[in-house]
Amino acid sequence: MFTGSVIEANGQYHIFYTGHNPHFRKAGKPEQAVMHAVSDDLLRWRKVPADTFYAPADKYEPHDWRDPFVFWNDETKEYWMLLAARFKTGIPRRRGCTALCASKDLVKWEVREPFWAPDLYFTHECPDLFKIGDWWYLVFSEFTDLVRTHYRMSRSLKGPWLVPKNPNFDARAFYAAKTASDGQRRFIFGWDPTRQESKDYYRWHWGGNLVVHEIHQETDGELSVSIPKTVDGAFNRQVPFKFEKGVGNIKTGRNDVRVVAPGSFGCVGAEGMMPERCKIQTRIEYEKGTKGCGLMLRASDDYDRAYYIRLEPQSNRLVFDMWPRGAGDAHPITSADGAFMLDLERSIDLTSNQPIDLTVLVDGTIGIVYAGGKVAMSTRMYNLPKGQWGVFANEGSAHFRNLGLSMI
Repeated sequence: MFTGSVIEANGQYHIFYTGHNPHFRKAGKPEQAVMHAVSDDLLRWRKVPADTFYAPADKYEPHDWRDPFVFWNDETKEYWMLLAARFKTGIPRRRGCTALCASKDLVKWEVREPFWAPDLYFTHECPDLFKIGDWWYLVFSEFTDLVRTHYRMSRSLKGPWLVPKNPNFDARAFYAAKTASDGQRRFIFGWDPTRQESKDYYRWHWGGNLVVHEIHQETDGELSVSIPKTVDGAFNRQVPFKFEKGVGNIKTGRNDVRVVAPGSFGCVGAEGMMPERCKIQTRIEYEKGTKGCGLMLRASDDYDRAYYIRLEPQSNRLVFDMWPRGAGDAHPITSADGAFMLDLERSIDLTSNQPIDLTVLVDGTIGIVYAGGKVAMSTRMYNLPKGQWGVFANEGSAHFRNLGLSMI
């Protein structure tokens, strides 16, 4: 069973899902199909084998016909189903499309012209669709260009589907995300993948731990994400801390640190070991020209090893990094070379005279960063299991206010 969706209609609950059989391909049969089951209570389900259907052989590849998303289209007075599919012709790695089927009764489905076919990706996995105000949002995940969950926006189901300035909800370590609403707020649910052999820089696995962001609509219609209030509020036990002597020109207060490091590197860590599960937060002000600043996680006593959540104002970028890169575990799949850990970066508007809030949630190997209340970045942390937390500045100066450490 692969991804699907549930809808309430005609006095019952209906789940449409992907049936996948990897042995069928060798037998010359379609590997994937859309399947149907019904329920009266969401607990006991009855499959309806007669409703199974496959990709039309004349237009679509038979082995990519999955992830059905079903909704009622009030404009056409019928049910629509979006699917991850691939054309039989075209540039092989750009044949992906969001296929469209329609039905009056949730039993017989008519395959229509594709809902969205931009000739960009191998496939558009886990399609999802919702509306906020005047805007429709189409969500999908792709692994062709960047392994990401993206979205497009349009004022009409007919398109055109516009590319927002920041079209991703997270970075590499957040995938296959779907959304849901409680009637007032909307959330996006994805996974933070584990890594091969539980080591940094090794291949990402398919699947991991649940990560949930809250979605917000900005004034221009584009979307941003933040930490859900219930998750934020769960970390309600404040933990006292005291900063040790740091490196460089460091001025510390109660919950306040200033790092002055023009042309150099400065940092300071809090005494003791960082808790295995915690929330760390601060508001950062940095001087113009500062190359980088942010939070250190699991730093060694001599600060030679650490994870870094770094704001890079000159590049308008948020990155996740570590030192030493690779930590002796470089893998041929994901090289340790580069300015930060591969694919763990987010675009963010950074202005030197505007403070920015930074929050990180850590739970064992899981790390989730929220910046400016609008940008999220998930990651994994394996190689450095313990250490101090602290702050740093690289070739510049930064003021860290409202520093806080809390636990559940």
